[in-house]
Amino acid sequence: MLDLPPLWLLSCLCLAWVQKDLLPLGLGFGSVWADLLGGLLVGGGVLLAALALLELRRQRTTFMPHEEPDRLVTSGVFRLSRNPIYLGDVMILAGFILYWDAVPSLVLLPIYVWLLEKRFIVPEEGRLRRKFLAEFRKYEKQTRRWL
Repeated sequence: MLDLPPLWLLSCLCLAWVQKDLLPLGLGFGSVWADLLGGLLVGGGVLLAALALLELRRQRTTFMPHEEPDRLVTSGVFRLSRNPIYLGDVMILAGFILYWDAVPSLVLLPIYVWLLEKRFIVPEEGRLRRKFLAEFRKYEKQTRRWL
């Protein structure tokens, strides 16, 4: 099985899509502001993830979560968050849930964050901590995991 964050995101998006059609439970956010906020979150999440991927490419290191990084990237959007790609993914999920008016699917947000932390972030930070030692400790103190 491919264990990649975009596949987990796609799974959560599919669950939210199915929920909105099959089990709406009569709940709703209200169309105008939810559509606007949802669109802003999706667009912002895509932009944040794209900027992070460009910075990783510029620094010539991997963006694959289970691979060994060549360098510690602390520039660009990585000054704001140690995990801007994952933050972008969460923003995308939240945005679609709002846009689709899928209120019961809000439960997917903490589940997805937990999954990202356990399957990807904690192991990645362990590799960074072992490889970059004091440099990562300094970065970890200066920059939050999420925001």
